Amino acid sequence: MKIAMFTDAYFPRINGVSVSVKSYATELSRLGHEVCVVCLEYSQEQQRSSFFNEKESDATAPFKILRIPSTSVVFSKEDRIVRLNTWHYLKKSLDKFKPDVVHLNSEWTIGYLGSIYARHRKLPCVFTFHTMWEDYLSNYVNFLPDISLRKIGAGIVKYYLKRADEIIAPTQRIASVVSRYGIDKVPDILPTGIPEEKLKYSIKRGMAVRSRLYSKCPGIKGKKILLFVGRVVKEKNCAFLLDVLREIQKKNKKTAVLFVGNGPYLEELKELAENQNLTDSVFFTGYIPGEDLIYFYRMASVFTFPSKTETQGLVTVEAMLSGLPVVAIGELGTVDVMQGDNGGFMVKDDVNEFAQKVQLLLEDQNLRKEKSLEAKSWGAKWKISSLTPKLVECYEKAVAVKTSEKNGLKNE
Repeated sequence: MKIAMFTDAYFPRINGVSVSVKSYATELSRLGHEVCVVCLEYSQEQQRSSFFNEKESDATAPFKILRIPSTSVVFSKEDRIVRLNTWHYLKKSLDKFKPDVVHLNSEWTIGYLGSIYARHRKLPCVFTFHTMWEDYLSNYVNFLPDISLRKIGAGIVKYYLKRADEIIAPTQRIASVVSRYGIDKVPDILPTGIPEEKLKYSIKRGMAVRSRLYSKCPGIKGKKILLFVGRVVKEKNCAFLLDVLREIQKKNKKTAVLFVGNGPYLEELKELAENQNLTDSVFFTGYIPGEDLIYFYRMASVFTFPSKTETQGLVTVEAMLSGLPVVAIGELGTVDVMQGDNGGFMVKDDVNEFAQKVQLLLEDQNLRKEKSLEAKSWGAKWKISSLTPKLVECYEKAVAVKTSEKNGLKNE
């Protein structure tokens, strides 16, 4: 099957959508399908930044990548939008590829062009409802009332839900929103899978990664590490962990928080840690290549995830598959992943409760071992090798729907 995957977020831009698209495109290619990822062209500055890794370059991808000329946007330095004169270029390029199905992974300019292309060429269209824009839009736009932003965010998503032949939701919680939006289609639940290669561990490389960390953050040596992995953005609730750390240090002085990742909130978070006199206990690595994350999961004592806006929480699954127990706030995607205290503890948005559960895992080694084994077992269901065939079934459903529609028109 030939699949065109449209996304407004792709490497060197890193977020859950770009990771999902790359992971599934890679596995689909491994299974013998032809994939073309249609995404944005990024600036030379962005490509030279630490976000860009040669191993993630277009030339080394096992699938085709079609970059569409783009321009910057005022409200986000990390994001871009297509240029207005790109439609004919996109159409001509995709006509050469001749996709059997169009898969939309985002709702903005690339996603819109994908929906137009599918309509023009009468192709089956699959839409993955990755992001709750009614909740997220306020993080990008601050000059409109919240109620207006929620209506706009919901309206944008509804446009794609109505036009899709097949809808995919990464979690049951997101799927329930489809019916709330008045869409009479039942989504398929399909989370983003974790590639097996992300779990490969080399003792030699592990020692090198640890050595680099100690060189960059010498103060972390000898301390128990509470790990955060992800984009450092305000909506991830990162500052919450500083409050948690202060509580834990009342009993365990040799405890540190390590933030692995980059993002627009990084400098502000560093300043916040400095103002709270936590610079000897709070450390930042900046961007780390995906293949090195396993070594940070293995070095840490507890994975601490305070985000309340996750649709999936892929890093939580990665931590579990690495055998790292999790303490996370039980909201949105975290609820769907952990479904209670599986692989760790799911807690309320409360500093004291969060700190108490972390403290338990730090002090009771038998409990930690038990939760570590539980985490590995629970996380196994998110391996991409078992999820990709389900994605292919979704494509086949969309093809069947479109074929039925065409046959219906012929018979009229």
